[in-house]
Amino acid sequence: MIKKTIIIISNESISYEKNHFYCDNVDMKSITEELDNKFSVLHISRFSKIKRFNKININKIKASSNILTFLLNILKTTQNKNTKYLIVSITPYTFFAFLLLFLIKKNIFVYLRSDGFKEYEMILGKKWIWIYKIMFNITTFSSKIISCHENLSKGKKQILIKPSELDREWFLHLKEAKLELPNLLYVGRLKIEKGIYSLINIFKNMNSEIKLTLTGDGDNLQKEQSNNIKLQEFINSKQELINCYDNHNIVILPSFTEAHPKVIDEALARLRPVIVFHDIKHVIGDKKGVFSIERNPSSLKEMIFYIMGNYKNIQNEMKKNVLPTKENFINDLVSVLEE
Repeated sequence: MIKKTIIIISNESISYEKNHFYCDNVDMKSITEELDNKFSVLHISRFSKIKRFNKININKIKASSNILTFLLNILKTTQNKNTKYLIVSITPYTFFAFLLLFLIKKNIFVYLRSDGFKEYEMILGKKWIWIYKIMFNITTFSSKIISCHENLSKGKKQILIKPSELDREWFLHLKEAKLELPNLLYVGRLKIEKGIYSLINIFKNMNSEIKLTLTGDGDNLQKEQSNNIKLQEFINSKQELINCYDNHNIVILPSFTEAHPKVIDEALARLRPVIVFHDIKHVIGDKKGVFSIERNPSSLKEMIFYIMGNYKNIQNEMKKNVLPTKENFINDLVSVLEE
């Protein structure tokens, strides 16, 4: 049977080395590889000269060095009337891609993974939110919206899915946490919108023996390292990442904006409690073992010692969590795209 064609269009920066493509975002790697098992997939993205971390195990990728070749690569795919297009996130590149496809009257899905309004506010300031608002309103006007949180569509009709990288291995061989001292872990992009600089400032003002490990890619934070703050290289091995969670006793997510952070599910799968700040307390939902606090040193220290003092009871509650899996996520996404 001939597979249906899906064109994935993203703003992801993808590098090429020794006949393989690489990206930073694990989510983009998973979506591309898994959808290729069900459809004939072509991923059109941006090209990066900088070596990225995660190898994408398909070669049907067109990485463009500028907006003109990006749009030209998309235009070359429009001959087949039955081709469907999955635009991942709304950015200037994907916005112009939408305009092109809209004019040609193509079948377009838009996958919203984060709150672009808040991200633009954090990165550029409030006065520039109007840029994203225009792109958002035009792109979502005639597209089928897929999102990972009910707030992302701003009241427009959408289909909700739950992103996840969790498979069977995440739940095997759980390890006891060492509880001699609080040992916190952050996993994710090292960017301002992720609250990294805010978290570092809080730690510097706590004057305690609490440890923090930052692991991820992004800004160079070497100068922020200290006796209490350790910078760890980006981890692109699932087992190494599992070990990283196991080697810490609390996970912290300092983001100013999130929709469905997979880090929380990964931490809960390894029975590690999670601390978030009130900015994103909506991500807690009915999850056990996730705690929301004020963004200041005293609130953080108080919550850390509450968790450390009640660790076993909190873990027993966490065992009641029903977490989304990668298999469910991909099956749901495939079902939407097959409609």
